[in-house]
Amino acid sequence: MTSASDGRWIHLEGTANTRDLGGLPTTDGGRTLPNRILRSDNLQTLSDADVQLLVEKIGLREVIDLRTSAEVLLEGRGPLRALPEVVHRHFTLLPERGQYTDVFAAEEDEVPDLPSGWLDSLLPRHVAEHDEGEPAPVRSYLGYLSQRGDAVVEALRALAAQTEGASVVHCAAGKDRTGVVVALTLAVAGVPHEEIAIDYGLSGNVIDAIIARLRATPTYGGDTAQRNTADHAPRRETMDRVLELLDERYGGPIGWLETHGFGADEQAALRARLRD
Repeated sequence: MTSASDGRWIHLEGTANTRDLGGLPTTDGGRTLPNRILRSDNLQTLSDADVQLLVEKIGLREVIDLRTSAEVLLEGRGPLRALPEVVHRHFTLLPERGQYTDVFAAEEDEVPDLPSGWLDSLLPRHVAEHDEGEPAPVRSYLGYLSQRGDAVVEALRALAAQTEGASVVHCAAGKDRTGVVVALTLAVAGVPHEEIAIDYGLSGNVIDAIIARLRATPTYGGDTAQRNTADHAPRRETMDRVLELLDERYGGPIGWLETHGFGADEQAALRARLRD
């Protein structure tokens, strides 16, 4: 089975890494449906035409934002925030300091109270002893699952609860934090591991554009400038390894979700978003 990726890309003026999760093959011979769940990089600089395409043509009604509170506040309000028909939900996948439990309720005049360097708001991430030998990206993704498993599950619950319109899952680059949440979502929909890894790796096709956008912002410019662009590129073998470890330790992504309280009814609801 192979995924046809060309028709899944959504070409927007204000993003570099937006695509539809529809059209992916499933283990029972089906395909995921388009215009249900999208994945993307940062949505802060969408043009008016982008907003019109997403909201009026695709039917976007929910934004799942996986960035930290500091990132959201420092970047400011994106154009979708002005639309009452689009609900925004925030689930940070990085452990962080801070007082904001509902970052979308915070006003912009609170931003100066944040640390001068937003990375200072992040708490140290601990690596389990048995994961210390894994490649750095694999360790990071396992860290999301072990240290912010609650946020990962809540993000999937939000996707499962949306009853109409499309949802978009995004972080800053749309490849790491988004990649983990999307991988679990696709697993619930019955997409095989091979196709999940292929979808994850597609972000590498646009990595130059992703990093160029991030480097142009004061929020991300310093961090992204420290490494070569190629170092940021997602590789299929990274997701292959994460899924392999979930198979070994939990019997697969579904086993991980069940262990963390995402039960059969919620799985059925999430599956229906992409299949029914």
